This record gives sequence, structure tokens and C-alpha cells, in this order.
Amino acid sequence: MDSQKENASYEQFVTFFTRSEPALRAFIRSLLPSWDDANEVMQNTSLVLWRKFDTFDQNTEFLKWAFVVARFEVLKYRRSIARDRHVFDEDLINRLATEAAEESDHLQAERRALQACLSKLPATQQDLIKAAYQPGIKIKELAEKIGKTATALYKSLNRTRQQLLVCIERSIAQEKSLPPSQS
Repeated sequence: MDSQKENASYEQFVTFFTRSEPALRAFIRSLLPSWDDANEVMQNTSLVLWRKFDTFDQNTEFLKWAFVVARFEVLKYRRSIARDRHVFDEDLINRLATEAAEESDHLQAERRALQACLSKLPATQQDLIKAAYQPGIKIKELAEKIGKTATALYKSLNRTRQQLLVCIERSIAQEKSLPPSQS
């Protein structure tokens, strides 16, 4: 029975953590000067979250709890490298952490709206957006590949981005107007 309970706890943690990891990583990165620092603190935060998961209150939001743990890990890391003159003071870290946590909700709403709006586009526009935003892609090369000029492709992408922006803004406005239990 204990083994089943441990497996269920492990699966629940992995589900929560996987869903929250990108926002948590962005939160930590916003508080530290380099990617290396953020990666180290992210690793430490992950371990602390796992070790303390049995104390997590299921009635709270995992990401908010993870932000609190991450803030303490950032402060702990900061104290360990306090000899470096490029370290933020504790008040600034706390202010940045508060702002980043507040901004995280908005960014998550924008990501959800973007996904929903992308799915509403015709398949040809979806494919074009996906192709244009692949790492290392050059618009000129993509334009040649699909038989357009670079200028025509830029204009087409701009129109699609404008459609997405209008859709995202509308979706977020609608989400804000819903009662909290429906959003």
C-alpha cells in the first residue's frame, strides 16, 4: 500500500512540476543575472520541491508554492555568492520575485490565448507561422521555399500576427470578465 501511495505521490508531483516548469524557470531567471545561475537554482529548487512535496497543501496552487520555494532558493544562492559585486540586494530580489509572480499569471493567460488563437487559424497560416518561427530559419530562405518573395512573406506574416494579436487580446479580455470560478 505504501508503495502505491508513493507512486501516486510521485506521479502527482511530476504532473504538477512538468506543467509548472517553464514558468518556474522563467521566474528564477528573472531574479538572477545569468542562465548558469538560473540553471543551478532551478536544479536546487526542483530538489527542494520534491523533498518537501509531502508538505504541499493540495488546496493551494502548485506554481505559487513553487515560487515561494524558488524565492528562498534564489536568496540562499545569492548569499552563497555574496562576495560577487554583481549580486542584487535582498530587497530587490524580493521586489522582483513579487513582480515576476504577478506577471506569471498574465503570461500564462497569454500562452493559453495564443494556443487557442493559433488553433483557429487556417492550416496554411498555422504551417506558415510554425515554419517562420523555427530556430535558425531565415525568412528569405523560407520565402524561396514556398515560392514567395521575402517582402510578400513578411507582409503575410504581419497580417497573421495582427490577427493573432487581436484574437489574444479579445480572449484575455473575455477571460478577465468571467467570474473567477469560470476562468
